[in-house]
Amino acid sequence: MGRKSKARRDRPQRAGAGPATGAQGGPVRAATGKADIALRVLAVTGLLLTGYLSFVAWQDTGAAFCTEGSGCEVVQGSPWSRFLGLPIAAWGALLYAALAWTAWRPATRPTLRLARWRRLWRLSFLGLAISVYLTVAGLVALQAVCAWCLLSLAVMLAIFLVVHATRPDSAPGAPWTTWMLGNGLLALGLLAALQMSAMGLLERREDPRLRALAEHLAQSEAKFYGASWCPECTRQKRLFGAAAKRLPYVECSPEGRGGGVAFDCISARIGGYPTWIIDGQHHVEVIEPERLARISGFDWNEAATP
Repeated sequence: MGRKSKARRDRPQRAGAGPATGAQGGPVRAATGKADIALRVLAVTGLLLTGYLSFVAWQDTGAAFCTEGSGCEVVQGSPWSRFLGLPIAAWGALLYAALAWTAWRPATRPTLRLARWRRLWRLSFLGLAISVYLTVAGLVALQAVCAWCLLSLAVMLAIFLVVHATRPDSAPGAPWTTWMLGNGLLALGLLAALQMSAMGLLERREDPRLRALAEHLAQSEAKFYGASWCPECTRQKRLFGAAAKRLPYVECSPEGRGGGVAFDCISARIGGYPTWIIDGQHHVEVIEPERLARISGFDWNEAATP
């Protein structure tokens, strides 16, 4: 009986090991609490940053410290600055908002903590992949970087590192190989969509009138001279939407921003981008389609009738 009584006395002590572990886990919970605060601050910082960039993009004004011709202006006026018709910063703001919302949600049970961590990891991983892709695209295709974009990249990297460092013991809830493969394929799909958008492959159906105008400009031997890194040239093309590929466009910077000028542009005495040459007249500006129609002798109103 003495041994049984001793065993019974020992059981509460073993049962009490849970609270004891909890007491030892106090600093862990405190560290987790600090991580949650850090995540919320970082997510709100990213949300404010991308919200500001979305605002200036919709207002068609340059962001602070983005002087004319700077890398910031080049990147924010490039084909990579929009996706499905919206500024890429607006998509970033939605991602940061999702991160902030998830970071603020309480998760008391282990299953909820795991689900919350998985969501935070996936969102921050996708955000980091997109930020790295856009930075590399700017460096390779435009020979330019944007300080605002690099700041957003730093914020997203910090979020990802905090989330990864505070993973629960049961995370990710699946073999790491399976987890990484699934999220990697998802990221690759998003990056492919972004690249297709930058190439104009996701444009909506051509506007018949804009298509007719673009074909008229090509047939009348008008020329549109520009550069791949020129923000105003990108803006000019966007005015034509999916019909932009039919414009009589001449690339003056085939080797990128730091390369030489194409011979055709030198011989045509192109001094700025974009430049239209219509009936021998140089127009160094972005021109609205309706005005282009008047200049080139295209009947804009008649083209509108079916």
